Amino acid sequence: MSGERIVLEEPFRTRWQGCDPFAAVEALEGEVFREVEARRTLRTEFEGRHYFVKIHRGVGWREIFKNLLSLRLPVLGAGNEWLASRRLAELGVDALQAVAFGTRGANPARRHSFLITRELAPTVSLEEYCQHWRERPPPAPLKHALIRRVADMARRMHAGGVNHRDFYLCHFLLHLDPPPTPAALRLSLIDLHRAQIRATTPRRWRDKDLAGLYFSALGIGLTRRDRLRFLKAYFDAPLADVLRDEAPLLARLERESQRLLRRYRRKYAPGAGS
Repeated sequence: MSGERIVLEEPFRTRWQGCDPFAAVEALEGEVFREVEARRTLRTEFEGRHYFVKIHRGVGWREIFKNLLSLRLPVLGAGNEWLASRRLAELGVDALQAVAFGTRGANPARRHSFLITRELAPTVSLEEYCQHWRERPPPAPLKHALIRRVADMARRMHAGGVNHRDFYLCHFLLHLDPPPTPAALRLSLIDLHRAQIRATTPRRWRDKDLAGLYFSALGIGLTRRDRLRFLKAYFDAPLADVLRDEAPLLARLERESQRLLRRYRRKYAPGAGS
């Protein structure tokens, strides 16, 4: 079929040999996390291991035009997440581990695609892990190590031409086996379906990612020194140079985070819209 591409790793390569992978994916069963007309996400067990499966069945021209008229790039399938996971692996950024991908159909409004990723467990999102830091601060060495690791992942990602577009603490998974220590930390970045990949990351999109991350960390009790520690690690430069050269960015981060905070309170906070 026109526009078809299929990549299968083990155990799917062997088990689905001679089968239509698209039919095999549609037949998978498990805990459904999202079910709408154009998209399905579920957790399934296959050959004794757990995986997450995302199936895209085409968003339709109406949704495409709706996004374009709002000056947003529509997500047309699983291909974006597949490419972003591969690019981040090249950059040394731990992310979701894709083991199967398929896409077919030349018509972007009706493209059928899927992505299967290994379940990352045991893990906890940084949003959940850090939510009580204000009341119960973690050991300083562990906190500082986490700040440096997030900064390093962000720097590698942006330097390699990738911007996330949903760059929040909830999309960082902290691995719990072995238990995290300052000397042994592992974080994986997930939810890459809106990521953009270019030769270089435009400053505008870099700043949007950083503003989203800053916004998501507003409530966890980071100090000014913590924020400076992040900036020094992210820019990999003397702090005095960063504060001088990136003054416009720092002002924008504050403005953008406040804008996101107002938007959150308007749309999602308890009692919003009542």
